[in-house]
Amino acid sequence: MPESQARVAHIGVAVSSLDEAAAFYRDVLGLEPTPPETADGARIVSVTFGEVEVELLAPEEPDSPVAKFIAKRGPGIHHICYRVPDLERALERCRELGYRLVDDTPRAGAGGRRVAFVHPKATAGILLELTE
Repeated sequence: MPESQARVAHIGVAVSSLDEAAAFYRDVLGLEPTPPETADGARIVSVTFGEVEVELLAPEEPDSPVAKFIAKRGPGIHHICYRVPDLERALERCRELGYRLVDDTPRAGAGGRRVAFVHPKATAGILLELTE
């Protein structure tokens, strides 16, 4: 089987407070989080671990997806993001194979990257984000 070009891009972690969550990475691990940015109703900072980032997501709006996640499940892993070589093709394959999508077409995510989410009911309960 040929090696896939897909890679883990980041792991999204829903947190109640960016400052409190970022303190561990900064104070214990010596990693400096990126400056905060806003996307999809959340404030986001990233911490880089080699080629993979941990993305800390704090709700900025009470009806944002991250706020709803925390209200229902509490803080914790929100999603895993996979980097794919061709986002349009990956979404096409999802549709062909019957995977339920949150986003039928890519949208702007953190860092201005094009992203699309696959519904957790289609992926063993894990919200998956795809990006290029």
